Amino acid sequence: MRAEKLYTAENYVAFLDAFRKNFPDYVFHCPFRQKDLISVPLKQIRKVYEPNECLQALLEKRRKDKLEKVAVRLLSLISKKSHVALSDFGLHGSLALNMHTTNSDVDFVVYSAKNFRRVENTVDRLVKRNVLNYVFTKRLDMVRHYRGRFKDTLFVYNAVQKPAEIKEKYGTFKYSPVRPVRFYCQVIDDGKAMFRPAIYGIDGYVPVDKESFLTEDILPKRVVCMIGYYRNVARKGNRVRVSGVLERVENLKTGKVGFQVVVGSAANEDEYIWPL
Repeated sequence: MRAEKLYTAENYVAFLDAFRKNFPDYVFHCPFRQKDLISVPLKQIRKVYEPNECLQALLEKRRKDKLEKVAVRLLSLISKKSHVALSDFGLHGSLALNMHTTNSDVDFVVYSAKNFRRVENTVDRLVKRNVLNYVFTKRLDMVRHYRGRFKDTLFVYNAVQKPAEIKEKYGTFKYSPVRPVRFYCQVIDDGKAMFRPAIYGIDGYVPVDKESFLTEDILPKRVVCMIGYYRNVARKGNRVRVSGVLERVENLKTGKVGFQVVVGSAANEDEYIWPL
């Protein structure tokens, strides 16, 4: 049930130390999360690559290479079959930056949870018709179904929120770590499970060990996962096992206090969300 080695707390500390030493301007202390984060200073950003703009540029490109043609055919097919407009798709990765090679994959995004679910269902139907194939290289790929092959080209897709869908603003909440916990629970809301961070509404908290026992007043209402590997691994009604850090969440405007569990806190080596 361990996450990929890339996500360990030890590696994150090493990354921070390397940045403090060599790129101190890229380390930002967040007063609301009470921790140091690796963050690019705004003054250092020359250009922002929007996925939907990258796709539009490719669609308008007159001379496309083989991979670019495959990407257009794939997204056009999925758009048509899912009834999700091409304007609600975008490109990530090397193809978006025009840095791809003949061995690159097609890394695309779908805007909004509703559209993502429609695309997800469409990809599944196309796999059953042998138009596409799933590719499983990691244990949770069989749950997420986000990686596949179109003809001879690999593709991977994820979800992003539209700007209008983002309601929380930086500085509204203060997050304070309480202690590590391990527990079982049931997912009661998967409406934001496909994004990063992936948010799962939960109920029925059952501690795995006595150290994870919590009184009623501090039971978490949701699990927030910062690790992309655990996006979209459970649906409403599923039971999961979780290892993470309990956080106290205070709304600085209203004073209301709640609790959540963070997976990917960089405080522990073994944090995960595992479907049962």
